[in-house]
Amino acid sequence: MNLHQLRFVREAVRQNFNLTEAAKALYTSQPGVSKAIIELEEELGVDIFTRHGKRIRGLTEPGRAVLKSVELIMQEIDGLKRIGKEFAAQDTGSFTIATTHTQARYTLPKVVQAFTQKYPKVRLSLLQGNPRQVADMVLRDQADLALATEAIADMDGLISIPCYQWEHVLVVPPEHALLRSQTITLEEIAAYPLITYDAAFAGRARIDHAFSLRGLSPDVLLEAIDADVIKTYVELGLGVGLIAGMAFDAERDRNLRAIEVGHLFGTNVSRVALKQGAYLRSYVYTFIELLAPTLNRKLIERLMSGEKDVYEL
Repeated sequence: MNLHQLRFVREAVRQNFNLTEAAKALYTSQPGVSKAIIELEEELGVDIFTRHGKRIRGLTEPGRAVLKSVELIMQEIDGLKRIGKEFAAQDTGSFTIATTHTQARYTLPKVVQAFTQKYPKVRLSLLQGNPRQVADMVLRDQADLALATEAIADMDGLISIPCYQWEHVLVVPPEHALLRSQTITLEEIAAYPLITYDAAFAGRARIDHAFSLRGLSPDVLLEAIDADVIKTYVELGLGVGLIAGMAFDAERDRNLRAIEVGHLFGTNVSRVALKQGAYLRSYVYTFIELLAPTLNRKLIERLMSGEKDVYEL
């Protein structure tokens, strides 16, 4: 048994059981990959993959157990490599963050600015997607860290750390009738066409749940992943908008007014997600501390080790 065989098994699964694509990804030949997998199966005494002719089609039951062990072994190997690199160079390397548009646009700019000033030699990359996609990017080692509100709290294979809380605001044009309401209600909001986030983004599930509990079905005129798009259409007078509070700036959004509606839709928690068992370079800890000053390296390490009850917002 050797590491090449384990890499080939992992990559075959990642490439949807296409050995040609797995060979390309690993810069080797397809026959070599196939032979190495067969030799590993013979050594283990079980079939890892189901086959149709010469093509592999999926994982057998023992194959799923083998893959789980392979993932753990390869993760440890990757961790050993990162340890070596970190001790060789504490302030250089690459760092990839996967996040949603709202976080990238409104939360991260100041954090990224402070980080790049502290670590100018680190190559920082931002990948965007919906919460499920950014979580998968971390699980597949395409990103070091994910930042989102939904979907990453209880995903297998991830350690999810709460960073900060936020609430929704209702945005309306100046002089809108809702600005005269002393305590705005769901019924008042539902009387107008609603412009808000796509179902996968920025606490939309809380919005839908709140209306549903009251038996209300608001007229959702437009859904978007971008608060700037929502605000643009509100400015045109097409409806009222529900956005994350962090996305409204009174100075920048002079043609709009914001109404706090946290009492209607509750508090949302944005979280950082890290791969379980991952080795974190020192500047990853620094980035998390810049994002959530209540966290520190010692506390993050305890959370990564599985001590879930040592930290709450």
